[in-house]
Amino acid sequence: MTDTVTPTAPQSAPQNAPAYEGPRRILSGIQASGALHLGNYLGALKRFTELQDQGAPCFLFVADMHAITVWQDPAKLADQTREIAAAYLASGLDPARSIIFPQSAVRAHADLAWVFNCVARLGWLDRMTQFKEKSGKHKERSSVGLYTYPVLQAADILLYKATEVPTGEDQKQHLELTRDIAAKFNNDFGVPGFFPLPEPLTQGPAPRVMSLRDGSAKMSKSDPSDQSRINLTDDADTIVAKIRKARSDADVLPDTLEALNDRPEAKNLVTIYAALADMTREQVLAQYAGQGFGAFKPALAERAVEAMAPVTAEMRRLMADPAEIDRVLKDGAERASAIADPVVDEVKKIVGFWRA
Repeated sequence: MTDTVTPTAPQSAPQNAPAYEGPRRILSGIQASGALHLGNYLGALKRFTELQDQGAPCFLFVADMHAITVWQDPAKLADQTREIAAAYLASGLDPARSIIFPQSAVRAHADLAWVFNCVARLGWLDRMTQFKEKSGKHKERSSVGLYTYPVLQAADILLYKATEVPTGEDQKQHLELTRDIAAKFNNDFGVPGFFPLPEPLTQGPAPRVMSLRDGSAKMSKSDPSDQSRINLTDDADTIVAKIRKARSDADVLPDTLEALNDRPEAKNLVTIYAALADMTREQVLAQYAGQGFGAFKPALAERAVEAMAPVTAEMRRLMADPAEIDRVLKDGAERASAIADPVVDEVKKIVGFWRA
């Protein structure tokens, strides 16, 4: 094999590039890397169900390819994939209306990711803050996959020509990279408007749910303390106990949001209550202003149990019948492939790959 050096293609799209004219499509995914929690439910799963119920065409995948950017036990990965799918279904997603599938079951994700690896630039990836956070002081020991994770994410999105992506604050930079890759591909290969420039959907019932033990840290399945989060599989007694022990403070609840700015734990509990009750935080404060956490926490626990009990029960039922989950995933993968494969075929033609 010999290497050749070629001039670098243009770095950006022209200012007046034609807009994408395809159908509206929404895409998102959750990594198959462990148990889900209340933050995932309020910030993602509940949002996905609302979008589906509004009639939006949704593609929702289990990101098992992304999961292996860090070590996963191969004996557990398939069950972790099923657990995420069970959470989708238990949260109200309907496989007849939304396409639910494992990322690795659609080979086109990997095909398009390689093309995009050749479109993206090292400087773009060097600016990705999530890699710096996840690799820490051990950058040289991190997998190449962890470094190029945002490029695969761009392929996930653009493979289905998704026009909107439900996005948390920690993923907005990756979506900006997706837009850059789409624009550069369209421009470099002279196919204006081929890929859309997807827009973020950042509004949800609770875009950022924080730890029950530290109001300055995001609720996370990687936190070593199980008391920091409410897992989707927690029973009612466990939920009540965790909320009772959640960190708060000695002051009563105020009547304005501004007064919560220096009280991160109190602000987090109010945010969770508002999301569970479909209220604004202002409405929650209007109801509980002047009351302490001795009164507020039991009310919050009651709301949490009421909201989560049906989800937990359905997740457990589904996990006891993996064949039902597998049928949903297989059907979703076939439907996703029927849309993705023609896109990759067209990309290969555009790039100039040999075709019989």
